[in-house]
Amino acid sequence: MKVSFNRAAMAEALGLLTGVVPSRTPKPILRCVQIVAEEKAVRINATDLEVGISYLVAEVQVESEGEVIVPADRLSAIVRESVDEVLLLEARDGTCEIRGSDSHFTIYGQEPGQYPPVPVFDGKADLEIGLNVLQGGIEQCLFATARESSRYAINGVLWEIQDKKLMLVATDGRRLARCRVTLGSAPEKAIANMIVPAKTMGLLDKLGGNEKDSVAVKLLDNQIVISCANVVISSNLVEGNFPKYEDIIPTDYDKKLRLPTEATLSAVRRSALLTSEESRGIKLSIGQKKLVFSCRSPEAGDAQIEMVIDYRGEPIDIGFNPQFLMDVLRVVRTPEFDFELGQPDRPGLIKSGTTFLYVLMPINLG
Repeated sequence: MKVSFNRAAMAEALGLLTGVVPSRTPKPILRCVQIVAEEKAVRINATDLEVGISYLVAEVQVESEGEVIVPADRLSAIVRESVDEVLLLEARDGTCEIRGSDSHFTIYGQEPGQYPPVPVFDGKADLEIGLNVLQGGIEQCLFATARESSRYAINGVLWEIQDKKLMLVATDGRRLARCRVTLGSAPEKAIANMIVPAKTMGLLDKLGGNEKDSVAVKLLDNQIVISCANVVISSNLVEGNFPKYEDIIPTDYDKKLRLPTEATLSAVRRSALLTSEESRGIKLSIGQKKLVFSCRSPEAGDAQIEMVIDYRGEPIDIGFNPQFLMDVLRVVRTPEFDFELGQPDRPGLIKSGTTFLYVLMPINLG
């Protein structure tokens, strides 16, 4: 195998592929990437046996075809630190040599033919969606997924498909984000709800592309295969039942106000400056024409931020985790958002336009 490749193109590919490679695994081959030189392109594969990526690099000149399996971290470091625009890669018998104008690296890899198969996209798509549309939806919900929860179903994002609409829902048990995006076309057949792992959604969010790129999705048993431009991402789906999230979205609230997004984010951020490990919450005191954000920490001090609002309802004091408020306000895309409340022990509801909502459990400030 002998290939000259554009260093920047290879670096971009490895930047995505190394997001799949496990840092710790009892199978050393999974810490490697598989490089296959074809007639006019090079395909690089990576997998952790649950999520896989197949990346086609076209900015290459293939002198002889072949395959090599090399440690991902070492190859990525060499390509990243190189000063050459073009690098030459030669491989035989599991050994890979990389040459630049002033450099020569030899990497010992694994025997060819041993790498686990990584699915490619084959056949007609079950649904299609614009890349920028999907990534916009991912950014508005991925942050709310659980991290390492024993309830595996909330370690992913729920996909609900109805006609030409895709609903993305994520929760960690203390908050819930739901956004609705438009598909490129309605699926020809009914598609059951599925839970896509957070890791897979994060990889989709990192895909580079332009506004015209489209994502094709195919479902195979308990697996999803996603193709966009020169990248194919395959992933097992999360098993289990996603919580009945509709039951926790409040529909009977009488305390409603509209707030400016940037100013509210600033107020939350400033009012949280004096929180501590023992007192991590902030209090929102909503009264006639005034909203006060405050925190009180016995060891650090007090903070109080005031905002003029248009509100004529009943006064209410309620506590929230400021980080959870900042997370959502960073992804609200409208200049203003609707904030709805019930009693101090019931969750807050944030709405942005008709496509995004966020439910946040309150905390007891003592």
